[in-house]
Amino acid sequence: MTVSATSFDETIVRLLRAGAIGVLRTDTLYGIVAKADNERAVEHVYAVKQRTPSKSPIVLIASVDQLFDVYDETVLFRLNELWPGKNSVILPSGSAPSWIVRDNASVAYRIPDNEALRTLLRQTGPLIAPSANPEGEPPALSVEEAKRYFGNEVDFYVDGGVVHDDTPSKLYRLREHDLERLR
Repeated sequence: MTVSATSFDETIVRLLRAGAIGVLRTDTLYGIVAKADNERAVEHVYAVKQRTPSKSPIVLIASVDQLFDVYDETVLFRLNELWPGKNSVILPSGSAPSWIVRDNASVAYRIPDNEALRTLLRQTGPLIAPSANPEGEPPALSVEEAKRYFGNEVDFYVDGGVVHDDTPSKLYRLREHDLERLR
């Protein structure tokens, strides 16, 4: 099923809440998404993407209220300086599900600079969103490329147009109360 990208309608919300996985355009690239709190859906993304099991996924959130852990005001202030935007931040985690942290004790989050996507995230909760490509292949820059990669292995596609700027998000890691830029 292909859904127009002008809005993430109730069908997409229902599918994600029910454990479906799909491809949609984030604020950076196309991502293959699933509800972060649904282990079966997350594992399905890993299988379809052929993702290395030890790698943690990026988690998109609508606001800091959707973080798995509670952080002090200093950390939240620093995060709010970066978000919303194309800035992913790796935060230490003691409360995130094991299928999210994988072999790490951390989670990489981003609040996308896309109001429609943040509205979707408010309705579904956090979504994992690794790039829409099998591991080792270039990221899909259009829904057509994503369909060539995944065909019927995902439950839905949302066409958000062609990605012209495939610059990845900046990546930071929280160390104490400082943010270290990794890329």
